[in-house]
Amino acid sequence: MSLVLGIETSCDETGAGLVADGVLLGDGLASSADEHARFGGVVPEVAARAHVSAVVPMVRMAVERAGVSLSDVDAVAVTAGPGLSPALHVGVAAAKAYATALGVPLHGVHHLAGHAAVDVLEHGPLPERCVALIVSGGHTSLLSMGDLARDPVVHLGDTVDDAAGEAFDKVARLLGLPYPGGPAISKAALEGDPHAVAFPRPMTGPRDAPFGFSFSGLKTAVARHVEATHDAGRALAVPDVAASFQQAVVDVLVRKAVRACREQESDTLLMVGGVAANRALREGMETACAGAGITLRVPVPRLCTDNGAMIAALGDLLVRADVPPAGLASTAVPSVELTGALVPVPQPV
Repeated sequence: MSLVLGIETSCDETGAGLVADGVLLGDGLASSADEHARFGGVVPEVAARAHVSAVVPMVRMAVERAGVSLSDVDAVAVTAGPGLSPALHVGVAAAKAYATALGVPLHGVHHLAGHAAVDVLEHGPLPERCVALIVSGGHTSLLSMGDLARDPVVHLGDTVDDAAGEAFDKVARLLGLPYPGGPAISKAALEGDPHAVAFPRPMTGPRDAPFGFSFSGLKTAVARHVEATHDAGRALAVPDVAASFQQAVVDVLVRKAVRACREQESDTLLMVGGVAANRALREGMETACAGAGITLRVPVPRLCTDNGAMIAALGDLLVRADVPPAGLASTAVPSVELTGALVPVPQPV
């Protein structure tokens, strides 16, 4: 049994986790979200400085919670992409330092594959094939997945503009709600009517890509509603707008995910990413999957958002599958596409 240290620094969370044989032993997580709130979004340089300060304490915290010694680590995994370039470079540099000092292999892994892998910690091995819906701040995709460590990931559809998480952040700003927008809109929506405003359900027409997404137009529809309300001299019903917007996003995600499972003849849907922590989405997807005879797998909310446990979980799968590590050749690739668990090492031109 190998002990894998995972390090995550792709955005504004600094995470470290320790996993052995599919079991999370300990983790640590620090967020710099409060430092970005006054800017209304993440500032890469601010995030990078926060990672520099937090990465060693978070590794130490994970080690202490696991009740092990750093010298017990047998391999290191680190998010090599996608993400903010300055932030990724901090994590990769730290991982190389740990791997070199400990004399252990290093895997540079894909952030989104980590989101998928974290569910293994709670629900055990994934089925031979499944459909995965990844919904996060920068990504919204429907995928066909097999063995995460060995098999390529097949894209069924992706967002053509704003991801669901981006739309939540932008709409929150329109409504005067704080950053990050997802939790703020979810909280405001609890007091609102999800049917109060008839917002569009984008890319659900007969001529649209069946598994593609687009949330920019929905954001614009909210902006026009806010502007029209103000121009008419009426008070904006923020809870109603938040609830109606949220319901539009949920309806699109649920409809397309269930359809993908049916067309792929998959009886399992894996839903992961930061937006998967949204209560309305979880409840809507649970109801739809139950009605369609689909098993829904969703990590607990704290493991949906960026964390070190998910990177350690993916590293653990790679180690158990004897996948060769890239080692010190690993590097940050901020815009890498999801094709598998590993981030390919760029070849010199």
